[in-house]
Amino acid sequence: MPEIKIAFTKFENPDFISNTSNNNDGQSFRAADRKATMEFHIRKEVREEYSLEGSLFSLTGNVVLADMRQVRAFTQKLNSNIDPVKNPQRIMKAAQLNAMGLIDEILHYLLATYREQVQPDVFRMALKRLETNLGTEKTSDLLHNFCGTFPPRDVYGGKTDISGYLGGTDGGESCSCLSLEELLLLALANLNPAFRPFLFLFDDSDLARETVYPNAIDELKALFSELPPFGPEGLNLWDLLRAPALAHPDSLTAQLDFMRKRWGLLLGRYMGRLLTGLDIIKEEEKPSFFGPGPSLVMDFSGLENEYERFTPDQEWMPRTVLMAKCTLVWLFQLSQKYGRELTRLDEIPDEELDTLSRRGFTGLWLIGLWERSRASKIVKQWTGNPEAAASDYGLYV
Repeated sequence: MPEIKIAFTKFENPDFISNTSNNNDGQSFRAADRKATMEFHIRKEVREEYSLEGSLFSLTGNVVLADMRQVRAFTQKLNSNIDPVKNPQRIMKAAQLNAMGLIDEILHYLLATYREQVQPDVFRMALKRLETNLGTEKTSDLLHNFCGTFPPRDVYGGKTDISGYLGGTDGGESCSCLSLEELLLLALANLNPAFRPFLFLFDDSDLARETVYPNAIDELKALFSELPPFGPEGLNLWDLLRAPALAHPDSLTAQLDFMRKRWGLLLGRYMGRLLTGLDIIKEEEKPSFFGPGPSLVMDFSGLENEYERFTPDQEWMPRTVLMAKCTLVWLFQLSQKYGRELTRLDEIPDEELDTLSRRGFTGLWLIGLWERSRASKIVKQWTGNPEAAASDYGLYV
């Protein structure tokens, strides 16, 4: 097996920690040395179905995505064979995939930091516990099945078989221990209700049926309850990793926000990517305007005896599609566009109105035509914008 620096190449210098802790073999772990990428478990048959490139996969077999452009390309590939009419629930959005990968990556980072700060040999302890309580043969069968379903890169590429991989090391760390860490993260993904729409990517039900996988997760939970706690709230490792999904089971956005608020000091410079992930979700979920649609006419029948008097509907009203324009801003933009000062409405070029008409608009809502309050301008300048004009809605009285 070729020598690779360390299998945990997942995080890029979040400067949360700079010291190192030695494990029993003298091996040092530095969470701060890990490369920043997004990774996520993908089943072997999904890779084959979508002809996913080997370069997308890390040493441990996870999909590794380094930037949003790559996330979008990967998402497009996943969606390419899905009929949006028959299976709309399987259509994946890039921001959601990014969020799931980011959550998985942050949980990996917490595990790395726990090993660095608290218990360097936690997964060697876990492997020994499984072999003792569940049996060496059943533990080996579990890891073999896991690596068969979610094969490491070299196994998937045919450079080694599963036994060769599990019997080897990477950067001084047992590949069996690395697989056990990945197994834990797989269980957390499957237990997260917000991940459920995309279960076909990482479904663990066959592992649960065919191996001691559920018992192994129970053993890991029991082990973590016996080890020192970690994190700002002093939770055991399992409860810490489960906390975001338990607090906000149906929202990837809320889970990332939970991490931001609760684990901010723990994540250090990692916060930048987390905030970017939240912004991407917000941007993708913005409502879009796809052109003018039918206007609904309000019905006031039954209100004839009310003292209010409503303006009678005229034939043009239901068909009106308005474009709102802040008048001063629009005139300034047009002045820049046409290279001459435009200060009155009658100076607006006819081609601008023709363009709005071609786009389906039949009326203009001009904002800010009235005399504005000078006090409004002063207040806006006091709040830090010395060039601010008075508010469109600040009427002078």
